[in-house]
Amino acid sequence: MSLHPGNIKNSIKSFFGQEIRREVIAITWPAFIELVLSTLFGMVDMIMVGQLSSAAITAVGLTNQPFMLLLSVFAAVNVGTTTLVAWNIGAGKVSRASDVTRQIIVLNVFLGLIMSIAGIFLAPYIAIFMGAKEDTIQDATIYFRIVAGGLLFQALSMGVTASLRGAGQTRIPMYYNIGSNLLNVFGNYVLIYGKLGFPKYGVAGAAISTSVSRLVGCIAALYIVYSGRAKIRINRIGRFRFDYKAIKTVMRIGIPSALEQFIIQSGLMMFARTVSGLGTMHFAAHQIGLNISGLSFSPSMAFGVASTALVGQSLGANDRERAKKCANEVHHMAMAVAVFVGLGFVLFSHPMARLYNDEADVVALAGMVLKILALALPGQSTQLSISGALRGAGDTMYPLYASAFGIWVFRVIVAYVFVNIFNWGLVGAWVALVLDQTVRALIVYIRFRTDKWLDAKARHSRKNELMADV
Repeated sequence: MSLHPGNIKNSIKSFFGQEIRREVIAITWPAFIELVLSTLFGMVDMIMVGQLSSAAITAVGLTNQPFMLLLSVFAAVNVGTTTLVAWNIGAGKVSRASDVTRQIIVLNVFLGLIMSIAGIFLAPYIAIFMGAKEDTIQDATIYFRIVAGGLLFQALSMGVTASLRGAGQTRIPMYYNIGSNLLNVFGNYVLIYGKLGFPKYGVAGAAISTSVSRLVGCIAALYIVYSGRAKIRINRIGRFRFDYKAIKTVMRIGIPSALEQFIIQSGLMMFARTVSGLGTMHFAAHQIGLNISGLSFSPSMAFGVASTALVGQSLGANDRERAKKCANEVHHMAMAVAVFVGLGFVLFSHPMARLYNDEADVVALAGMVLKILALALPGQSTQLSISGALRGAGDTMYPLYASAFGIWVFRVIVAYVFVNIFNWGLVGAWVALVLDQTVRALIVYIRFRTDKWLDAKARHSRKNELMADV
């Protein structure tokens, strides 16, 4: 091979392209396995509940969106933490990244307690608001109260996970989250059905198992960062004092993401209310479809995690070109996986639905919505992976704009029109879901193509300098 300048340039591009691909895979695969297995465990959880009755599936499903709405409070903290930790790791400031993590753990203790108490007291009102009927309201209230009681534990482990992902150490959260989910499945078996000498608690047993497993996961996550077994190491002896500059930076980066999650979850709650009006059988099928859809959502989320970490670390090292290459590589890989999963939904929709319930009408409806869902996957993978890149740069407003428009126009307004005015039933709700994912993808992709998102970190740095001068 000759040493022509063009050949040398192509060789360098090829080498760095392969290096970026390897790094993307190294960060993505643990998050990919963690999130997909968590989804599978969630599916097993719902399958176990589904063996009780379709009303039991509905009772649990009605509480899912309100619970996610409570969790949206932590989105500001978690997104801001991942981005700020990634910037510091990229700049070689590991000690500073550890200090940020300590601040977030203490902050999440306060936020977690407030959200847990609110969830416990509001449980019956939430169940009624979500349209629970006589056959579901008691189970829905009990389930929500117990799960909300464990929200503090989930908040703490989420904060640690966000920090470790920002440091690129996605393998560690994979271990303790998989362990926690395995414990949850075992707990479901003994507490839902009354095995190994335990009472048969039914839906309440699923809630107890969930909260206990989250407590164990929380303990494992805190042990990792306080024992010095990760890149992020917290000094247990040092005196604690709130670093308001760090918290303000985290919140400034993360608040748009918190608003985004609030908008998404409140919109999805209204979406669930629209579907619940179709009756218990239709909502059970809808919930089965949503539960299985996690098999597509989780890989896209994993690629978003990788994109946030890699883009954040690249910009922390002031390497804009590498940040863009990482984002493009992640997007291409996410699209390939989405096509593969979508094909699986088309081919195996009814067999998957039959795992949850043996009522023929419920299975037929659930199989139908999975085929519709396959159409949404290219948009879903694009919007989640590209949004991850924007968050890694600190450009969190455009994912907010995309979610606000997509969710509230299509999943709230258009879904209501399709279901209640056009009388398209469950099909109308899921067609609105496809439109939502497609529009959100277009909005974030257009922003990504402008390259203006690459300047967001510099804007945050200038604001920090101004704060320091005040």
